[in-house]
Amino acid sequence: MFLSGESLADSFSPDTQVKALTARDSTGGTGRGNPTVDKVARLSFLARVLLGLTVLLAMAGCQTAEPRFPDGVMKQAVADHSDAIILREGDVVKITFPGAPELNSTQSIRRDGNIVLVQIGEIKAVGLTPAELQKELLKRGASAGLLSKEVTVTVESSSFPVYVTGAVVRPGKITPDHPINVLEAIMEAGGPDYTKANLKAVTVLRQEQGEIKSFIVDVKSILDGVKTEPFYLKPYDTVYVKEKFAWF
Repeated sequence: MFLSGESLADSFSPDTQVKALTARDSTGGTGRGNPTVDKVARLSFLARVLLGLTVLLAMAGCQTAEPRFPDGVMKQAVADHSDAIILREGDVVKITFPGAPELNSTQSIRRDGNIVLVQIGEIKAVGLTPAELQKELLKRGASAGLLSKEVTVTVESSSFPVYVTGAVVRPGKITPDHPINVLEAIMEAGGPDYTKANLKAVTVLRQEQGEIKSFIVDVKSILDGVKTEPFYLKPYDTVYVKEKFAWF
């Protein structure tokens, strides 16, 4: 609870108020030069200032909202990540047949690159994307007489390389096993070197369709909460944190 200047002045004892009023009358109604009156005036002024600052801070707090990620961003990132994955040995895949649950299986891709399914047998998985493996399973399942016309391949675990270089504490290769964005990759590399890093223009290099594409990400805006949509990485992306321009 906050007191206004008037209520703070009223809180003084009756004797103090009488002395202040007596001094006021003896100085022609101004009270100037009397220490007691000056003290009351100063305290009243400070109380008003503090009350005003409190109101301003409360209004500012009401207007501040937490940044929220757009709906579906994480789901889309997971989908894009799965589409970009090329299956390798050691990856764990979950295979689901909605029309034939007895064929469902979760297994690790063997060193020879194959997986084994009931009624289908061995099938090559290494080098395929999850979508391509789904098509191959449907094709092989139809040849084996399976009635199920639908199959889903989900990557349960897959470590993939991402390279982080430039003005970071520990440049080099990281191997996340889940969808990761550019800020998380930088933090996995020990975080940025704040004395050198230009976080306003972090470059992501990506090889697609036989050419290298470049993307500029304003990581500083993400850290400041101005930009809320994360930039998710794909396998073999290179994150380059440039150094700030300096005059010599």
